[in-house]
This record gives sequence, C-alpha cells and structure tokens, in this order.
Amino acid sequence: MVPTRLRGLALASAGCAVATAGLLAPAASAGAAEPTTGDRVVNAAAAQAGKPYAPGGTGPGSFDCSGLAQYAYRQAGVGLPRTASQQRGATRTLSHADARPGDLIFFSTGGRVYHVGVFAGGNRMWAAPESGDVVRLQDIWTSSYTVGRGW
Repeated sequence: MVPTRLRGLALASAGCAVATAGLLAPAASAGAAEPTTGDRVVNAAAAQAGKPYAPGGTGPGSFDCSGLAQYAYRQAGVGLPRTASQQRGATRTLSHADARPGDLIFFSTGGRVYHVGVFAGGNRMWAAPESGDVVRLQDIWTSSYTVGRGW
C-alpha cells in the first residue's frame, strides 16, 4: 500500500489539475491509529482524480457520481448499492454538523436523488460531476443536501 502522502504526491506529479494537499487523510505514523473507514473512502475517491465522467461508469477507468461513491466504499471494504437513490436508502441519515470525511452528500429535487459526492471535510466533496468533466474535488454549492453514512 502506498502511504497516503505519497499517493497525493503521485496525483500531483501525474499532471492532475486537482489540488490534493491537505485533502487526503493523514498518513499513519509509527504507533498511530489505523486510518478510519471514512479516511479510506476519501483516499479511494481522491485517488480517482482526473478520471473522466461517463454515464453508468463504475471504474476504474471512468465514473458517474454514484459509481465513484460505490467504488470508493468498495475500496474501503464496504458494500454500497449502485445508484444514488439506492445509496441514499442504504445509508444512515446524519445532520450536517455530524458529517465526517467519507460520508456521502446527496442532492435531490422533488424527492428524486440526482447527485452524490464523497464528503472530504470542510465544504468540499469528491465527485464525478457531469459529462465532459472529470472526478474532482469541488465545493458543496448549496446547503440543500442530506448526509448519509454507510458503515
């Protein structure tokens, strides 16, 4: 396994346009606790930075939003259903204040979930936003979202 800090450097050195400094889980040092499930989810999502969006994409070469969430959770050893709506139903709802890195951020309108991202901390999430875009770290653009935890 590549230490988290080296993975971040590898992303940057691979020409990825996404700034990753400080947005990956801290590397475990000797005697330190193992990364949490949330840390592993964030690291797995961040490692996909720069990969293209593709409708129905489940990785590892391309992703749609729910495919990225499912892939990141799978890399952390957690099963998650395929679609954003199914993922919303399979996760425990949390308040915004209780959100932790690795939780899922769900966006909906009219009762229909239309987008999901992997919470990175602060007001940021890893997402596969739309056709023509790539997996990237982005701001959470609205306060109208729900939070779910799947582990």
